[in-house]
Amino acid sequence: MDTSNPAVFVNSELLRLHVGRRVRAVIQVLKSDGGGSVIGKSTDDQQLVIKGYPSAPLSTFVEVIGIAEGNQSIRAEIFTNFGDVFDMSCYNAVCQLANRDYKHLFL
Repeated sequence: MDTSNPAVFVNSELLRLHVGRRVRAVIQVLKSDGGGSVIGKSTDDQQLVIKGYPSAPLSTFVEVIGIAEGNQSIRAEIFTNFGDVFDMSCYNAVCQLANRDYKHLFL
């Protein structure tokens, strides 16, 4: 496992703290246009813009790994389908733990 450039777990609230860094977020896909962007809802119920377009069709829930470009956008490197059922509140709790008291447990 390559740990030289880990992706921080984020929701939209935490994204602003990691601009320019590699992040990972799960979104609920709301809209995907043919122009190279996906609009999604973050685990903390805010809208995110994912720049870049996946090579395969997206499921309802998708993990995105990429570079945080701003408060509400990520330039995607990797899209991973997480299916059509996903517990957003549990992932949101993981984001909070990974950025606060227990961040030493996460890469």
